[in-house]
Amino acid sequence: MKVNWHGVYPALTTQFRADESIDVAATAAHLEKMLAAGIHGVILLGSVGENTALDYEEKLTVLRELRSVVAGRVPVLSGVAENTTRTAVRYARDCERIGIDGLMVLPAMIYKADAREAIAHFRAVAQGCGLPIMIYNNPPAYYVDVTPQMFGELAAEPTIVAIKESSDNPRRITDIVNLHGDRFILFSGVDDLVLESAMLGAQGWVSGLVNAFPEENRVLWDLAMAGRWQEARELYRWYTPLLHLDTKIKLVQYIKLCMAEVGLGSEKTRAPRLAIEGAEREEVLAVIRKALAARPAPASLACAK
Repeated sequence: MKVNWHGVYPALTTQFRADESIDVAATAAHLEKMLAAGIHGVILLGSVGENTALDYEEKLTVLRELRSVVAGRVPVLSGVAENTTRTAVRYARDCERIGIDGLMVLPAMIYKADAREAIAHFRAVAQGCGLPIMIYNNPPAYYVDVTPQMFGELAAEPTIVAIKESSDNPRRITDIVNLHGDRFILFSGVDDLVLESAMLGAQGWVSGLVNAFPEENRVLWDLAMAGRWQEARELYRWYTPLLHLDTKIKLVQYIKLCMAEVGLGSEKTRAPRLAIEGAEREEVLAVIRKALAARPAPASLACAK
C-alpha cells in the first residue's frame, strides 16, 4: 500500500470547556490555524489529544467533525489506543467508515504485552480494516518496545506502512533502514530528537509542540529537508528547551500551557490530568517566557523558508 505521508504532523490537542466537555468548535479553530501554518497532515486523538480520557462515542464525534474541517487538504489519521485488541479493531473499522485516511496504532493500553502479544495486536488491527497504519513505538511511555527486528514480522502486513519511532534512541532509525530498507515511512516522534532523526533519514515528524509553535516547527523541518543544517541548528537551539517539554510525563499539560501563553488555545485538560500549579507551573512558565523573549522574528522565519 502506497501513501504519501511526510513532513510535520501535529498530534493535535483536544480542547475542553471548563466543565471538561469537548469544545469541538475550539478544536476545529485550532486545527485551522495549524493548516494555515502549512502542516502536512494531522493526527487526531493521539496521546497529546488525550485519547484515553475520551469515551468511545466522543472519539467518533471528534473524528467526524474534524474530518469535515480538513476537507481533504491533508491526510487525517486517528490514534488507536484501546485497552483490548477487540475494541481496537472495532475502532479501526469505525474510523474507516467515517472516512479517516489512516491510523496511528498504539499497543493495547494497561496490559504490558510481550513481543508475541504486541505483534498479534498490531496484526489484528491491520487485518481488521483496510486503512494504512503507522505503528507508534514509545516504550518509555507504554512499556512495550517494538524493536527493529519485530518490524520484520509486521512487514508482511501491506497496510502497515509507517513507524512513529519514539524509543528515545535515534540509532533505531538507522537500524530500521539497514534491516528493512525503504519498506516503512519513518516518523520522528520525540520532539527534541527531531533534527537528529531527520539527518538519519526520518521522512516525517509527529510533534506535540507544533500546537503552540506551528510556524517555527514547519520552518525547522523545511530547513532540515533542504539540507540547510546551520540554519536548522540555530533554530533548533532556540526551540529545544521548549521541545524538552514534550518528553515529560505531563507533556499534555505543558503543551497546552504553551498554547495558552501564545494565544492558540486553552490549557484545560480532562481529569485525571490537572492544571499544573505552584513551583512546577512557575518553572514551566519560565521556560516558555524565556523562549518567547528570544523568539525568532517572523521576517527571519520567512527568509528561512
